[in-house]
Amino acid sequence: MNTWFKRNGTHLAIVAFFIIICFAYFSPVLSGKGPAQSDVLQAKAMQKEIMDYKEKDGKGPLWTNQMFGGMPAYQIWVQYPMNIASHGINFIKTVLPDPVDVVLLYLLGAYLLFCTLKVNPFLAAAGAIAFAFTSYNFIIIAAGHSNKALAIAFCAPILASVILSIRGRYWLGGSLFALFMALEIRANHIQMTYYLAIALLIFVGIELYHAIKEKRIAVIGKGLGYLAAGAVVALMVNAGTLWTTYEYGAESNRGKSNLTTDRAEEKNGLSKEYAYGWSQGVGESFTFLIPNLYGGATSIDELVKPESHLYKALAEVTGGDPTPAIQQLAGQLGMQQYWGEKPGTSGPYYFGAIICFLFVFGLLVVKSRIKWWILGTTILFMLLSFGRNFPLVSDIFFDYFPLYNKFRAVESILAIVGLMVPILAFLALRDTQEGKWEQKVLVKKLSIAAAITGGFALLVAIMPTALFSFTSATHPQILDALTQIMQNNRGMAQNIANALVSDRVDIARADALRSVLFIALAYGLLWALFTKKMNMQFVYVVLGILVLIDMWQVDRRYLNKDNFASKIDLQNHFQPRDVDTFILADKDPNFRVMDLTISTFSDASASQFHKTVGGYHAAKLKRYQELIDKQFSKSVNQDVLDMLNTKYIITQDRQTGSYKMSRNNTAAGNAWFVQKVEFAKDADEEMKAINSFDPKREAIVDQQYKGMIDLKRVGAGGPTAMIKLDSYHPDHLVYSYSSPNDVIAVFSEIYYDKGWNMYVDKVKKPYFRADYVLRAAQLEAGNHTVEFKFEPTSYYMGEKVSAAGSLLLIAFLGFAVYTEKRKGKVSAA
Repeated sequence: MNTWFKRNGTHLAIVAFFIIICFAYFSPVLSGKGPAQSDVLQAKAMQKEIMDYKEKDGKGPLWTNQMFGGMPAYQIWVQYPMNIASHGINFIKTVLPDPVDVVLLYLLGAYLLFCTLKVNPFLAAAGAIAFAFTSYNFIIIAAGHSNKALAIAFCAPILASVILSIRGRYWLGGSLFALFMALEIRANHIQMTYYLAIALLIFVGIELYHAIKEKRIAVIGKGLGYLAAGAVVALMVNAGTLWTTYEYGAESNRGKSNLTTDRAEEKNGLSKEYAYGWSQGVGESFTFLIPNLYGGATSIDELVKPESHLYKALAEVTGGDPTPAIQQLAGQLGMQQYWGEKPGTSGPYYFGAIICFLFVFGLLVVKSRIKWWILGTTILFMLLSFGRNFPLVSDIFFDYFPLYNKFRAVESILAIVGLMVPILAFLALRDTQEGKWEQKVLVKKLSIAAAITGGFALLVAIMPTALFSFTSATHPQILDALTQIMQNNRGMAQNIANALVSDRVDIARADALRSVLFIALAYGLLWALFTKKMNMQFVYVVLGILVLIDMWQVDRRYLNKDNFASKIDLQNHFQPRDVDTFILADKDPNFRVMDLTISTFSDASASQFHKTVGGYHAAKLKRYQELIDKQFSKSVNQDVLDMLNTKYIITQDRQTGSYKMSRNNTAAGNAWFVQKVEFAKDADEEMKAINSFDPKREAIVDQQYKGMIDLKRVGAGGPTAMIKLDSYHPDHLVYSYSSPNDVIAVFSEIYYDKGWNMYVDKVKKPYFRADYVLRAAQLEAGNHTVEFKFEPTSYYMGEKVSAAGSLLLIAFLGFAVYTEKRKGKVSAA
């Protein structure tokens, strides 16, 4: 045991240091506070019904009616108890507070990768810090993109596993690949996993090419075989997650369009306009080196300071504190610090001045083929991140690569570049200590790298407007609007606009000088190392500290103590208003609410209290999205509100700000019998038909369901006919009805045939879709009970496969440990 501690003492000390810096950065967690993340708070509202029933039943439902009339809970919150990766992630989150858990995973995963690449432990620690503290990795934590952060955290150890397997440590590499890939998939951010897969395919392709060229195909083939086995195990572990996601994805707004008359509607996947909404500006890539070159976040924090040019210019106009005027101009005209191509941003992609300097140095000194993989992948991913700003490459992937058109915010592919850049940066320092270069040559190449990166930063500091405009694409329109506000005083408007540009220049200049300073310090350290004036370990430790200081300071701009709140405040973030309290007093077990006081279809806050027709989710059902676009985007269709059983509508008085609630007396209820059926030849005709109709009297049905309806046997039901909801559970609805003849019943529940089954008196019966999104069925005469049960095969069969995969993963890891121990004993002997 003592020998083991001596052999691994350095690694243990570094892990302890990682834990210390995590808790130091997130010190509010030590006093019981948690991160106030907007997306997490929205997610809690989305999950309200799921968690209520989980607490009551001990198991969360697979369906929720809390948003968009109803949708599968797969992409909101679902338990997968047979998935061992779920328990692994839950264990991490139980042991460590949020967000310490994610950042520690960033650090440990990257440290494993650098150690696998045979980098000095102190240098590996610096590399892990460089990756973990990349600004984007902290910005997504601040926003609450927890799944994305977890997916990014597992990228580095997955790459380490691939390298181990290709190097010949088959069982270890294959088993670790299975483990980390299982965790990666379970993190449930398919977009990041997809981007990682592209990078890995390029890496494996390069290795395979060289193996064939060097006649090592047997060795690499065996390694790839173990990786393939690991991939199969990881897929099996996540069978439930993947199956339900795939099945739901085809029905979501990532799937095929149902309408053909709308040319703006994509036939399959997202529209380019939507997918490219957040595209990285080509010039914005220089923020890798100078963080606030483009103003930083969409903010006015620097503009409302008394020393800012805009503050002074507006103070002369207003004659007092211009802060309200700055806020108004920012909201109405977009006069903010950020001036890039995106609609808005929470911050730049900053990889670190020192890391960019070392990356360029790596391009000059690293000889191994991994350099070309990193460079090629980095260039490709940067081109893809440009989206609409450089469509030549992006459009090829969007139009022809499988699944690529399912993802939005293409700039997020730069998260993988945030891993590529530190790898090459620290491989450069590893290679300089292996005697591959003469001292004079190393110093020369180091100087060239410093001149390129530091020289560019210095040029920005000295003459920024020679390289960048510091004006947004809408600057002319802003100037025209300012002129109108200033009563056609063009000179005054120009003065205010110029003041904003001057502030942006000052912000960029300050960060450019900052980058020059860090590059100069790193250059001095490495010059002293190469000329043997300083000890290697000392230089590596100091370099790691410099990297940490550099990244820490920038990350603090976007994630700091202001992002934390007490857990009580977080739990009570959404407070019921008087109108909410009134509606909650209604004893009806199932009805819907439309809240017009919020962005109805992009805000989940109302779901904290009610089952709503709106909500927020990036992957809602395609048919419901089409319903929103056609029936609610321009004006609210009352007939559609009625068929969705929208019982209450919340509005706000613009003058007083008070909230009002009105009861919708024409709401159709939970279920009803219709007097006639109108058939539509396709989705276009069906959508057109519900523009104006009486949902209580007629049902609009696609002609594909004609065979399920016998109009000769169907009657109006008569005055004695009735149907009512007897009991409500998100996964199980029970109705009773009575009718003297066969009837067509319409249920105000969202149609989703990938799991919902209908039973009449415990016997499974067919049902069909009506009114574009609802369920309907022909029911026999008499007194009967109707049940709808959500029983998705994809979930229940997927769980069985997951159980088998979890057992295989445990066996895989166990045999890998045994093999490594046996190798160690043989080596010792």
